[in-house]
Order: sequence, then structure tokens, then C-alpha cells
Amino acid sequence: MSTVSRLITSGTFSLDGGTWEVDNNVWLVGSDEEVVVIDAAHDAAAIAEAVGPRRLRAIVCTHAHNDHINAAAELSERTGAPILLHPADQVLWEMEYGDAVPYQPLEDGQVIETGGPELRVLHTPGHAPGAVCLYAPELGVVFTGDTLFQGGPGATGRSFSSHDTIVESIRQRLLTLPEDTVVNTGHGESTTIGAEAPNVK
Repeated sequence: MSTVSRLITSGTFSLDGGTWEVDNNVWLVGSDEEVVVIDAAHDAAAIAEAVGPRRLRAIVCTHAHNDHINAAAELSERTGAPILLHPADQVLWEMEYGDAVPYQPLEDGQVIETGGPELRVLHTPGHAPGAVCLYAPELGVVFTGDTLFQGGPGATGRSFSSHDTIVESIRQRLLTLPEDTVVNTGHGESTTIGAEAPNVK
């Protein structure tokens, strides 16, 4: 049986000399036996508890801002699960881990097996160079990290981000999905592709 669940963890996001308190959505996608974690944020112990007795197949990072990856290394150590990240975010990854923590490179179009629904990798740069969204067509759900929120595109006011690029990514990769596709975001509440299409400008 396919399962999708959300865990909310709290911590801080730091970039460009500033630090902000944030709540992050950690998504678990898979089955009763196996699961993938999307964005291991802040609290590896809480995420491991949410995984429970299931096999953790992978820790997938939608991008490498520290608030989305800062529990990835510990969770990987606890479970043996590999970390997956698009290599265009190498510079952001190194801000958190240097060269001490390895990851497996994600590619656009790659299919990730979760033990339940498949996740298709959509490279959607803009919020970060290596930002990806993960589309589960059989569920009618896309996990967008910080690329698309309820209210429109993710923030692009920090280093390594671009408003023009994120709008292009959303228009080409996300707004082409069915309008009733549920958008599960990196922060805040879920929405749909149809609801957000007018907000992408």
C-alpha cells in the first residue's frame, strides 16, 4: 500500500550572513515496508522515529539549503541510506558539510524507487541551482521543496538564486502537470498546480 506522510521539524535556515527560524516539511513516501525521506531537516531522531521499522531506501534532497539537509548525514549514519542531491548544489552542500559527507548525484528524469510510488526527478533550478521537484504520477502529487508554495514561487532573494530562472522552471516543468496535481511543499500547507498557476509571474 502506498503511503505519504508529513513530519514537521523546526530549526534555523542560514545564508548570506543571516539566520531565521523555520518549520520544515519532511515527507515520507513509500509503503508499509520501505520508504524514502524527502528533505531530512533539523531532527534526525524524529525522522528516524517516523520511518520506524521500515527500510529507508534513500534520503532525497530537493536542494542543499542547510535547513533541508542538516539532518541528512546523521540520518544516513543511523540507517545506512544513501543521500541523493543534484550536483549543481555542490557549493551549498559544502557550506553545511564541506567534503566530509558524500551523496549520490540526482539527474533530471531519474526515477527513484520508494517501495511504493515511483518519484520522477524534475530539475527545477531557480531557488537554488540544483533544486529538484519529485513527481509521483500514480498519486497525482508533486513534492516541490522550495520551488513552488501556496502563493507562488519560492524565494529568490539570496545567493545562488534567480527569479527569472525559477519562473521558467515552474512554467516548463510544473505548470505542464495536470491542474489537480497536489503540490506538497517544503514549508507550509499543500496546494495544487491549478491553484498556483495564476501566481507564477
